[in-house]
Amino acid sequence: MEVQLGFGAVPKPQYVFVSKEADHCWYMLAEDERRIPIYERALTGVITGIEVNKKVETKFGPAEKNDLYILADKPYIIRSGSESYFSQSLLLSLDVLTSEQLRNPLTIAVSPGDSNVVFCNIYDPVTYRSVGVSWDGHNEIDWQALGQKVSLKINKIQNLNQEPIQISANTTASEIHAVLIAQTDTYLAQLNWTPEQGREYLQQKYGKRSRLQLTDREILDFIDYLKLQLTQSSPTHTNS
Repeated sequence: MEVQLGFGAVPKPQYVFVSKEADHCWYMLAEDERRIPIYERALTGVITGIEVNKKVETKFGPAEKNDLYILADKPYIIRSGSESYFSQSLLLSLDVLTSEQLRNPLTIAVSPGDSNVVFCNIYDPVTYRSVGVSWDGHNEIDWQALGQKVSLKINKIQNLNQEPIQISANTTASEIHAVLIAQTDTYLAQLNWTPEQGREYLQQKYGKRSRLQLTDREILDFIDYLKLQLTQSSPTHTNS
């Protein structure tokens, strides 16, 4: 991942939306809200977080969405309706994956079904094997409880049991910086911090308004602070 100097797009995570169309199943939005079709069926990257049953405002009114955070060539957020077949099949797949599998790159694929239905399939990009899930008794599943279970598992991996970043001789400074920024994206989302809260903290602590202005040392310090907040807000944490 190279940093392009000069004018360009705002460096922020790219939202990806799920919708069954004639020749594609997901899309992005341009600045003018125009849909940009994504014809590829799969996105491969490392899952960095998930938010379930998130209340968002849409042009059709308030709705509950699930947001899956993935770090690939850049950070992506796959957004789908909490009650959609895509979200449900995604949760079923994530539930059966082990912690070790969730630490490695995975391939998230869309699979069109009948009518307007889109399913989610997860593959191991090394072995090409899909994650087998069962829909038996899916009408009796408590999807909200399953979503919370999956969220706790993924967020625990990313925050409490996260292994040190592996740096190779070929890793560039810009790539390291991008990974650190992506980590803060995950932690801020899990803390439900608003952009205003983040900017206020950065201004008070570092005298800067953006994470992109921070040095690597400052970003690491910021990550340690966010991880501490997550630990203190954990259900298992008690104040002395």
